[in-house]
Amino acid sequence: MPAPRVSFEFFPPQSLEASFRLWETARALAPLAPDFVSVTYGAGGTTRDLTHEAVTTIGREFGLTVAAHLTCVEATRGETLAIARRYADAGVNQIVALRGDPPKGAGRFTPHPEGFADTVELIAGLRAAGDFTIRVGAYPEPH
Repeated sequence: MPAPRVSFEFFPPQSLEASFRLWETARALAPLAPDFVSVTYGAGGTTRDLTHEAVTTIGREFGLTVAAHLTCVEATRGETLAIARRYADAGVNQIVALRGDPPKGAGRFTPHPEGFADTVELIAGLRAAGDFTIRVGAYPEPH
């Protein structure tokens, strides 16, 4: 029987204290050699910069393979692909592609008029933009 595959998901820190906790946690989990770790992306991209900082730091400081979450929420195609290129420039080539949750207070997801309408479009855009390993998070129930 093959060995289990393990990954960990982190939330980007939103304070200095939380940053120290994240780095301590990453340091403690690194010896377990997960297949990858991922860092979430807040609703509406609210943690976009914090996610980028956490992704690049975890990969650089702890030698872990990091998959960055990227969503379709409240961003143009150009903005979303620029974020993906920043990851690639930082040596991060794994993306968790998600449609994303609606922003707080919104009843349902509405794509940005110049953005990706769904995960399928996001994946196609990422494929055209670079050489990424693309992971997908989805709700299988309605599909």
